[in-house]
Amino acid sequence: MTTSSGEPARDEPRIPTIDLRPWLTGGPADRAAVARTVDRALRTAGFLLVTGHGVDPALRTRIRAAARAFFTLPAPVKERYAAKVGGRGWLGPGAEANAYSEGTETPPDLKESLTFATDRPFDDPAVNAEWYEPNVWPAEAAGLKALCADYLSRMEELTNRLLTLLGEALGEEPDFFTRHMSHPTYGFNINWYPGTDVVGTPRPGQFRIGPHTDFGTVTVLDRQSGKGGLQVFTDAGGWADAPYDPDALTVNIGDLMARWTGDRWRSGRHRVLPPPADAPAEELMSLVYFGECTPGTLVESVPAPVGRVAYEPVDSHTYLRAKLDSITVA
Repeated sequence: MTTSSGEPARDEPRIPTIDLRPWLTGGPADRAAVARTVDRALRTAGFLLVTGHGVDPALRTRIRAAARAFFTLPAPVKERYAAKVGGRGWLGPGAEANAYSEGTETPPDLKESLTFATDRPFDDPAVNAEWYEPNVWPAEAAGLKALCADYLSRMEELTNRLLTLLGEALGEEPDFFTRHMSHPTYGFNINWYPGTDVVGTPRPGQFRIGPHTDFGTVTVLDRQSGKGGLQVFTDAGGWADAPYDPDALTVNIGDLMARWTGDRWRSGRHRVLPPPADAPAEELMSLVYFGECTPGTLVESVPAPVGRVAYEPVDSHTYLRAKLDSITVA
């Protein structure tokens, strides 16, 4: 939906805030109520806000400070840590165009990223060759490795709790999803969205991150509010600013989870707006944890009446690799 001037609608989509505490400590009635709310929300926008998650806001602040010390370095220093999309290290300007994943040609995304993944190698050499390499921790980002180790352990615990909740919300056993997450690849991006003093004037159709859906199971996002921030798409309202609560984490499901549920739940389509004309110096940073499966997981749609579409089964990581390749700017 757009305004009369052709600009995107700015009303917030109806994305609920879920307090996890009744789910974690409440009785059967409390847990059932949370599960029903989650099911309703994921049928519409594919997004939730989550409080009661137990992740210290001071930890998130310290990660941002350490990462910013790296991002503001001269490009030749950062290039020593350059990585490809889906790798580990620094993704510089122009590396990705996320809208490519849905077949939309846009200019490259206006962001830089530090990207990390699992620090545990796999037993299968072929899986290691495809999905494991040591994380690259820039020496110039003092303390970042220790901070991220703490954060990622919390993300793994939180994601497993969320996936247990999703299993029950779908009407399945609590371990319906978690039994496929014993050794996930996961992904962790620290995304830096600088102002126009760094990226220049946005080109027509250029975003900090172009319109797309995430590729995997569950994404947990710690974001900052801004005029050039996150927008979510819903069928009822079109594009609208995502609701923001500094105490909450934003959770959305990705393509594999949508396929798993037979499109009962939708993969949350979203974008990050470019630096705004009335606040060109705005700078934001997001911490993005992409929950994934153990390599080799076969994702099969749950049958009707729970599922609505019976997708062909897919190998989780064959699917992920194709999507990562699709957003890479040559």
